[in-house]
Amino acid sequence: MKFSCTQENLKKGLLNIVHVAGKNINLPILSNVLIEVSNNIKFTSTDLEIGVVSSVRGKIEKEGKTTINAKLFTDYINLLPNKRVDVELINNEILIKCENYKTKINAENADDYPIIPAIEKENYYSFEFEEFKKAVNEVIFAAAADETRIELSGVYFEFHQNELILAATDSYRLAERKIKYKEKPEEQKDIIKKIIIPTKTLQEAIKISSTSQDIEVSSDEPNHKIKIYITENQILFTYDEVELVSRVIEGQYPDYRQIIPSTDEKNRTLVSIGRQDLIRAIKASSLFSKANINDVHFDFPKAKNQAVISSVGSQKGESTVELPIEIIGMDNGVVLNYKYLLDGLNSLNSDEVVLEIVNSNTPVSLKAKNRQDYLYIIMPIRQ
Repeated sequence: MKFSCTQENLKKGLLNIVHVAGKNINLPILSNVLIEVSNNIKFTSTDLEIGVVSSVRGKIEKEGKTTINAKLFTDYINLLPNKRVDVELINNEILIKCENYKTKINAENADDYPIIPAIEKENYYSFEFEEFKKAVNEVIFAAAADETRIELSGVYFEFHQNELILAATDSYRLAERKIKYKEKPEEQKDIIKKIIIPTKTLQEAIKISSTSQDIEVSSDEPNHKIKIYITENQILFTYDEVELVSRVIEGQYPDYRQIIPSTDEKNRTLVSIGRQDLIRAIKASSLFSKANINDVHFDFPKAKNQAVISSVGSQKGESTVELPIEIIGMDNGVVLNYKYLLDGLNSLNSDEVVLEIVNSNTPVSLKAKNRQDYLYIIMPIRQ
């Protein structure tokens, strides 16, 4: 095996896969990256649940394959000058040369490296990457942090005819986002596909794509669209020269739409308020909330056109913040977990948000003003 390419291309390829490689006592070779040189130069990394393949351009002199410690190889390449790098496998050692730099790193047999399952690239859904990244970030935080209920530890993807619906919930709050396709399979009509994707998979997909964009690319490279291919139990993301394949979570996602408050409620209260002002007021009151309860009171007296945000701690003291608002409907009030509300507010890129309250025992809805593609719901704390 012998090839050469620029340090920039090597750096780009390795940054895209090094996240997945890690320590595994039972299978130490998983801390390595698989290097395969044939028609192109290909790097592969896997933790047995996620596999990432990244291809880079370069001059190939001799075909072959081997594995090498991913972190050591990446750290060394990152320190080299942005010049031509020559890589050669000699007697189970990787010889690396770049100007006045020269090193040897021990290699391991590629035959012992796990095989990444192949997914046929026939039908796919595509999205502009920045829009897809934004959609994922607006829901992923609401997924359950543990795997007690495995289906809630992932993000639910529902593929409709003209849009993808993403949803995540941990039973205490729910985030839902809709996003339009750039491309979709021709036979997709009214068929709805439903899958649950592990949160780690989506985090890696975004991380890989972000890494690709961090490095300057030439104008003749592909547009920044992310493509999704689906099989019965696996999903494949492709982005430029990077591929990420992962298992999907088996199970039935709960019918979360049952908890979404009806928009026809006669007694509902709609509150329009500045997002940053609300965040600041919540943080101030949160200092006095009860430990492990995180309770903050929200009152909306219509006559005053104010939001009264308060908290009382028996050992600490109390806080009250009054903010000007636009209010439609009845006087209302609710107690919420401030951490959950801040998560939703921080995910939104909007100057103004709208809170919808039915009563103190019904889930509260949060939306960005003048946006119909996003909904965040929080269960109230019952007194």
